[in-house]
Amino acid sequence: MKLNSRQPRVVVVTGAGSGIGRATAIRFARAGAHVVASDLDLDTASSTVAMIRAKGHNASPAQLDVTDPEAWEQFALDVHAEYGVPDVLVNNAGIMVGGAFVDLEPKDWDLQLRVNLMGVVHGCRTFGKLMIDGGAGGHIVNIASAAALTPIATFPAYSVSKAGVKMLSECLRLEFGPKGIGVSAICPGVINTNIGKHATLVGVDDELVQRGLQISEQIQEFAAKLPFSPMSPDLVARAAQRAVRYDLAVVPVRTEAWLGYFMGRIAPGVNRNMGRAFTTDRLEALGARILIGADR
Repeated sequence: MKLNSRQPRVVVVTGAGSGIGRATAIRFARAGAHVVASDLDLDTASSTVAMIRAKGHNASPAQLDVTDPEAWEQFALDVHAEYGVPDVLVNNAGIMVGGAFVDLEPKDWDLQLRVNLMGVVHGCRTFGKLMIDGGAGGHIVNIASAAALTPIATFPAYSVSKAGVKMLSECLRLEFGPKGIGVSAICPGVINTNIGKHATLVGVDDELVQRGLQISEQIQEFAAKLPFSPMSPDLVARAAQRAVRYDLAVVPVRTEAWLGYFMGRIAPGVNRNMGRAFTTDRLEALGARILIGADR
């Protein structure tokens, strides 16, 4: 384990308008970095920057469509011209597409992989080249998921995209490591973010989905009022900082992620079966029972 004692000077975060991206941007800024907070929605990125500046730290907003390789090229040029070569890139932007495999159409797979996997590929390529050419090293943090560690029925597209992010990170770690660039994959379990709220769910009863999201929002609001939320996005932000400091390869976050990480090594058959319960039929049945209870 290599300790990186140098504090990052410039940090780029994608999907920084909310959730894990916002928490990560805030945490790196608090540690003294200038954070470039990018998001597809410039207004949410600007809101994150306003939060950071309100605490006396430094940040700037940027709009970025991570699925557009030309946008990545221009974004990298702009960051380089304004701030130099960034010390850290955090590829966080992501979406969720769920549904039984036979219900997912090619457009669903294309959407999921363009954002979650190819968005990370484009980021690693453009900023990885900047770091290599700069010669001063750096670190790339890719936000994967516990779904990269344990297969989940009904979320094949999402799981494949995140498993791809994890494997990409491990491949690049071998290639970039000798050039002084660390690469880490963070694998969070269940975290309070908006990814479920904005998810695309194919072949699932829409009424159950909408009611379930309402209950999920109520749970998140309650958790946010606790002194320390066990599902806080800041847990992932802390893991990202730790990955950079100690040059960690794969960092699970929360118990379910660590369980998948270890079970995948010591009992892979059991690990494969853990996600079997999450079929569309079972999720709908569970959702119906939850909603019936909520109506009482």
